[in-house]
Amino acid sequence: MSRIVPRGKTPPLATDDLPQAVKILVAGGFGTGKTTLVSTISEITPFHTEESLTRASIGIDDTHGVELKATTTVAMDFGRITIRDRLDLFLFGTPGQDRFWFMWDELAAGALCAVILVDTRRLPVSFPSIDYFERRRLPFVVAVNSFSGSRAYPVETVRAALDLNPDVPIVICDARQRRSVKDLLINALEHALAIEERAAPRE
Repeated sequence: MSRIVPRGKTPPLATDDLPQAVKILVAGGFGTGKTTLVSTISEITPFHTEESLTRASIGIDDTHGVELKATTTVAMDFGRITIRDRLDLFLFGTPGQDRFWFMWDELAAGALCAVILVDTRRLPVSFPSIDYFERRRLPFVVAVNSFSGSRAYPVETVRAALDLNPDVPIVICDARQRRSVKDLLINALEHALAIEERAAPRE
């Protein structure tokens, strides 16, 4: 079960007001678990565009800390999950390598919010994702992925290390566990809807 740690409480999902389909980006640095997350939660056979890492990528792709990883996403991951009646989430996993970032603008078009996966052993690889969504003013939550052997840090320590605003939710999750991923996605939806509600003009 995910441990949700936002600063403020977000309102419950009001399904009557939600669109039938919502686009969510799954972002983060190389090797943070994006493909795993989409595969874990998708109700359909997920679509992946993974290619094997080769000698040609030496010096180009940063595999520090994930030396055993043999593949990389070169375009996107795609999956779908039904959260409640009338509400389908379409998940688009972004490529993590620097050389594929030119695709992010296309993937981000029409997205309601984003989930940024982080690995506490390699926090700097997620800085570009955070910067990207802050610049676009697209709501996001940070998901600390629980890797085997990784050290658990207090949420506020992670917040300070990533220089996050106080209102950005931080969720402890396990991208391999379906219930954990579903809780994470619901948290991201509630966070985005709360921001929209606060921004809506008062009559």
